[in-house]
Amino acid sequence: MSDGFDREIDRTGTSSTKYDGRSMMFGHAEVMPMWVADMDFAAPAAVTEALAARAAHPIYGYTLFPDSLYAALIDWLKVRHGWRVERDWIVFCPGVVPSLTTAILALTQPDEPVIIQPPVYFPFFSAVTKTGRQLNASPLRLEQQRYSMDFEGLAKQAETARMLLFCSPHNPVGRVWQRPELEQLLAIAKQHELIVVSDEIHADLVYPESKHHMLASLADCPEQIITAVAPSKTFNIPGLNLSALIVPHTKYRAAISEYLDMIHVSAANPFSIVAFEAAYRHGGAWLDALMAYLAETRDFIRQYLAEHLPEIRLISPEGTYLVWLDCRSLSLSDDMLAQFFVSQAGIGLSPGILFGKEGSGFMRMNIGAPRHQVRHALEKIRQAVDQRKQRS
Repeated sequence: MSDGFDREIDRTGTSSTKYDGRSMMFGHAEVMPMWVADMDFAAPAAVTEALAARAAHPIYGYTLFPDSLYAALIDWLKVRHGWRVERDWIVFCPGVVPSLTTAILALTQPDEPVIIQPPVYFPFFSAVTKTGRQLNASPLRLEQQRYSMDFEGLAKQAETARMLLFCSPHNPVGRVWQRPELEQLLAIAKQHELIVVSDEIHADLVYPESKHHMLASLADCPEQIITAVAPSKTFNIPGLNLSALIVPHTKYRAAISEYLDMIHVSAANPFSIVAFEAAYRHGGAWLDALMAYLAETRDFIRQYLAEHLPEIRLISPEGTYLVWLDCRSLSLSDDMLAQFFVSQAGIGLSPGILFGKEGSGFMRMNIGAPRHQVRHALEKIRQAVDQRKQRS
């Protein structure tokens, strides 16, 4: 199946943010786009076939969430993650970021503290600040090229905070949190009655040497945990905008549902529904092949940087198709670093500073692309670094 992942698919002219948005993002359209977190791989055939079958019916009217949709998600979480979820816990939402914002609005008050752990996915910041809540940062610690949580600092923040936005597996640093780490987090949350909104959208994208644990499945009081899940990253269908919140707490679930009803948001798009269900029902073998392919790509990057580009160090990901590159030895400001990759290397990456000040000097690269393209990008970066050394 690796041949399928090696195949190039031209995405230009499809209104792709990643490709057709290059001029707006980087100033010109010639850069290799390795920024937006979607992959350049075709979705599983079962998804494409399900969409085509639904499109063949010529009426695209208002749509209900069928029982089979709930069952597909419940079965996936049980089989893949050993987590038994009740149907009543599930609240469908139009994307993970809107669901995070909805949880904040529904369950916290204006000016209440909400904790995040930077460097972290940048919508976490705006989800807190744009809802008028107080942003409390408990930064991750980087030691020997690996990130960990600052539990002492987190516990201190939890004394006054109402909620924690948690990222697991972590975007952008690629950590897959181990069970003892998650249990320590849960102990802090329980002690301080902290609501944890756990973004686990990358839960299925874990490399062979690691194991993802759904946070709520470890909790003795799972009612305090709200879990965001979706097939969007797993099966490369983020443009279809359907996710789910798993909310065991009856009152929390009612508050979130009431808020969604109040703003008349409906996630019931007929195409999103059939793709969601088909992916979880029939995408398992495709996902296994994907992770094997991505693992080889990640290992290739690690070796290439060590041998040919030691100026850039890889924070080796345990999950996700995003890699966190330590570029601090290039001694460039964040503006200059972003410009260097665009103008000198011709690569469009996500600047680390977008993920908080703790990301200063880093860049995030999306490796969800044919491996020969990733190799070409590294070669372009190497040439740019060599030319810079020669000029200096």
